[in-house]
Amino acid sequence: MAQRKIYFLGIGGIGMSALARYFMHEGCAVAGYDRTATPLTARLESEGAQIHYDDNVASIPAPFLEKDTIVVYTPAVPADHSEMCYFREGGYRMLKRSQMLGELSVGKRVMAVAGTHGKTTTSTLVSWLNYAAAGEGSAFLGGVSKNFDSNLVLGSGERLAVEADEFDRSFLQLNPTVAVVTSADADHLDIYGTHEAVKEAFSQFIDRICAGGALVIKSGVDVEIRNSDISVYRYSYDEPADFYATNIALLPTGHYTFDIVTPFGTIEGCTLGIPGWVNVENAVAAVALFILTAKVEGKEVEHDALRRALAEFSGVKRRFEFYVNTPKAVYMDDYAHHPRELSAAITSVRGMFPERRLMAVFQPHLYTRTRDLYTEFAQALSLADEVVLLPIYPAREEPIEGICSQIIAERVTVPCTIVEREVLAEYLGGAKTDVVVTFGAGNIDAYCQAVADVIAAKG
Repeated sequence: MAQRKIYFLGIGGIGMSALARYFMHEGCAVAGYDRTATPLTARLESEGAQIHYDDNVASIPAPFLEKDTIVVYTPAVPADHSEMCYFREGGYRMLKRSQMLGELSVGKRVMAVAGTHGKTTTSTLVSWLNYAAAGEGSAFLGGVSKNFDSNLVLGSGERLAVEADEFDRSFLQLNPTVAVVTSADADHLDIYGTHEAVKEAFSQFIDRICAGGALVIKSGVDVEIRNSDISVYRYSYDEPADFYATNIALLPTGHYTFDIVTPFGTIEGCTLGIPGWVNVENAVAAVALFILTAKVEGKEVEHDALRRALAEFSGVKRRFEFYVNTPKAVYMDDYAHHPRELSAAITSVRGMFPERRLMAVFQPHLYTRTRDLYTEFAQALSLADEVVLLPIYPAREEPIEGICSQIIAERVTVPCTIVEREVLAEYLGGAKTDVVVTFGAGNIDAYCQAVADVIAAKG
């Protein structure tokens, strides 16, 4: 029997690379294209994937030109991409990443985390709770879990934790058993057009939760819930809801201790293994999803095992990731790229390091997002003491006239400077720094180590 062949257009994306790794684990031949080499593509190549970085049909390995190849693509690849055109015109079977994930989730007990922000940390914590507190479960993640050192988790049992992505309405390919909605803010307006259309997509996602399942939605999130065949629960950070944290105390390390109140009793004496109040809120959502899945399965949850798993959680790369943490100098990196994320992250850092001077370094992601939200970005960034902006990271987009980092800088109410990414470390080396956090979903992370080196040299 011939080996199954899967070709990925955009193989280096965080969701695509997880799928590629899954198919390699299943014994398939895997190859693909991406625009640039990254640590993710390097790891895939080391595991056996054939990857090239030029848009050229001639670069596709010969076996993958055979008609039995399945092509998986991300919407970030432009429609006029030559390889995309070749496969489409050649009549190959082509699936979006979300469609393939939907196919792989059939027959699984899907534990889905959706939201315009917060979903990566929450879904990664769910996967860790499944592993460490329940001893089962697989996961396709939107970030690299530090506990698993991977964005793919393969385990026994029917549980499948997934990050349900709203981009391009991808999450409408899933049929969750239990789902979380962390937020439904205005985002991806280049796809949706209006905030109302974003909220309608989340309502459609909720419609897809299986009968007898459950929804956990953050208090205050304004989306219509039409699915009458599910149980609905609300969660919050510290305001009374079905699930919320209480007796919250900040430790000197920036971590928190807390109790989690649930409809089924209180889980006392929890400590989360990563810092920041926003991650306590994410933990409440993850625990709610974990408990409600167990309820659907008719299983009991052991509080001691849950407490241990929360304490052992190491987080996600590029989410509140410490590089330097000394009494004289702190440097963290975070993936935040939406105004609500920035606001939550900056206030969390404020809570961790009160009375210290905070510099926020931000690389805007996408021209369209900057165009739609530049005022909100400026408001969020103004919560810091000083702001450094990098030029916009375009990703899949072409420039839009008049849209640049300057339109954010003009509205920031604290000292603000624009610098090129390549000289960021040098700039920070000569600037007055105390607590520094870099933010963005682009390629700012390529300079994190250089920034860490100059910050550490000061402390």
